[in-house]
Amino acid sequence: QVQLVESGGGLVQAGGSLRLSCAASGRAFSTFFYAMGWFRQAPGKEREFVAAISWNRVTTDYADSVKGRFTISRDNAKNTVYLQMNSLKPRDTAVYYCAAGRGVAISRSPNDYDYWSQGTQVTVSS
Repeated sequence: QVQLVESGGGLVQAGGSLRLSCAASGRAFSTFFYAMGWFRQAPGKEREFVAAISWNRVTTDYADSVKGRFTISRDNAKNTVYLQMNSLKPRDTAVYYCAAGRGVAISRSPNDYDYWSQGTQVTVSS
């Protein structure tokens, strides 16, 4: 079993920055290779892909809506993933989730991820 604990959400003005963190724990995470991803969901909308990173940190992928503004990374111990969000816009307002995909190189599909964080609210004011 893998547990993902997320932190860093909050309220920020447009143009500001915020950094989300997601700490992974559990024996399974150390045994298998996991891709890590970030997703978000706004009220009345479907969950959408934001960013992903491969287990070896070589490959990253970003949604067009956040490319150039957001940066995904994971630490050298491979137990924490981050999402640095710069130049935030009101349209970025949503609940953000981190996810881990066992045996997945990298993916934009929520169905490829096995474990999910509890989610954290990010609100960007005008």
